[in-house]
Amino acid sequence: MGDDQIWDRIREEAEADAVAEPALAGFLNTVVLGHETLADSLSYLLAAKLASQTVTALTLRDLLQPVFAEHDGIMPAVQADLQAIVTRDPACRGYSQPLLYFKGFHAIQAHRVSHHYWKQDRKALALFMQSRISEAFAVDIHPGARLGKGLMFDHATSVVIGETAVVGDDFSMLHEVTLGGTGKVGGDRHPKIGRGVMIGAGAKVLGNISVGEGAKIGSGSVVLHDVPAHTTVAGVPAKPVAYPRTALPALDMDQSLDDEGPSGE
Repeated sequence: MGDDQIWDRIREEAEADAVAEPALAGFLNTVVLGHETLADSLSYLLAAKLASQTVTALTLRDLLQPVFAEHDGIMPAVQADLQAIVTRDPACRGYSQPLLYFKGFHAIQAHRVSHHYWKQDRKALALFMQSRISEAFAVDIHPGARLGKGLMFDHATSVVIGETAVVGDDFSMLHEVTLGGTGKVGGDRHPKIGRGVMIGAGAKVLGNISVGEGAKIGSGSVVLHDVPAHTTVAGVPAKPVAYPRTALPALDMDQSLDDEGPSGE
């Protein structure tokens, strides 16, 4: 679906919801229907959620909106994330739902702005935003972490992603996942996650290790070593247990470990 089509669909859904639930009409007009673009709507919504007694929503909106509106790579990533949620999450009933209500989506998009300011060497601002994202959404992503597009953080509570982590495109994970370090080692110390990887709830992936394209990590696993591409690992510590049934498990969101066995049986 094209960029304008996504925004048109969001507006149509918001208009229908405003009619069906008059108590929400003011909210929907303020957050969606009163804006000309998805970038404007998203920056308004995130500013309201990240505002505090010391930094107002107006100030935050002035920081968020130019990045969404002017940075060439961010809005395509936002739209890819919306597409990912709509196609992968059976609980999602439209494009407006993640925009309005899914804190995993909110945390990713706010991180995209904090990462922009981190790269601009506005470190204090980026770290302030990280703190507010963590407080508001219970998702702690260091502004130095690099995230791809087409991402879904399902539920998202207690997700932690470290400074030198890299997450590829078309990635999915659930709540309580950590992409972290192993201790006090400095430098490049966090995981590198390939395209199409799916990580189950509560898994911990630790250290400067590689998780190959199309891999799957079982819920509750602790991953301390490289994971080959197109391999399912599980356990504490995690070990190969099977091969995913599809090339990109993130797109299917199949949480089971009932994949093809290592022997092909």
